[in-house]
Amino acid sequence: MGSGPLTSADLMEPTGDGLKVAYQGCPGAYSEAAAKKAYPSCQTVPCEYFETAFQAVEACVADRAVLPLENSLGGSIHRNYDLLLRHRLHIVGEVRLAVRHCLLANRGVKIESLRSAMSHPQALAQCEQTLTKLGIEHREAVDDTAGAAKFIAEQKLQDTAAVASSLAAELYGLDILAENIQDDSDNVTRFMMLAREPIIPRTDKPFKTSIVFSLEEGPGQLFKALAVFALRKINLTKMESRPHKKRPLRVADDHCSVPLKHFDYLFYVDLEASMADPNAQNALGNLKEFATFLRVLGSYPTDLS
Repeated sequence: MGSGPLTSADLMEPTGDGLKVAYQGCPGAYSEAAAKKAYPSCQTVPCEYFETAFQAVEACVADRAVLPLENSLGGSIHRNYDLLLRHRLHIVGEVRLAVRHCLLANRGVKIESLRSAMSHPQALAQCEQTLTKLGIEHREAVDDTAGAAKFIAEQKLQDTAAVASSLAAELYGLDILAENIQDDSDNVTRFMMLAREPIIPRTDKPFKTSIVFSLEEGPGQLFKALAVFALRKINLTKMESRPHKKRPLRVADDHCSVPLKHFDYLFYVDLEASMADPNAQNALGNLKEFATFLRVLGSYPTDLS
């Protein structure tokens, strides 16, 4: 397939000039930093919920949505996997962002007088030991890291600190009392960029393809599914299973209706392959023969940074 014809999206993509990118959280959130890393000159659009970011793209209010899918310490963000299935957006890129948590408080507040830390639950979990060592016993979970910084600044709290980015400190006028407070220095979150239309896959640079499928119940079914890739020497970089025994899932299809379907398990798999590669096409053709459901979520350039 080669590089394929240029599209207007290709011309806009490198810096994201003119692109509007929706993210969940307040200005200064890590998702906003991921959007800026992907598209340096884009205009970011803060959204209250992840669902809102999807809706913003579907309603053409934004061109892209940025979505955290996994963290090297906290693992997968399952809510977002479910949203990928419920909506009909395509993954068009990935961004790996090193997360550096800081302890932020109002001007003049000393670490000794802090009793509570406020942040997103994952951020609090990632700094658990450090916070305890600093004598901060109480934890308060909120929807996003930058939102915690904003709240502390607005309420002028004197005994509570936020766990958030240094950018959030700058935006909300807070002091940074400690930097890099995560318990593990290697803390990376992988974000996905989503768009209404897929990009044209290529073979001249490393691509990944994300798929989701379900199988009949029974021994050997998953083994058979994985063999589809192993026999073609396609490497898998991630595999995630989600049980859905009890609750039916709304699965968007091409005809805009949203049928309810029951799946025992859904398997999310990332392949080190481009959909422009006939080998990958054959593998998915083979999987389709016995999978009860299969959807390609996107084929996109690998973030090598």
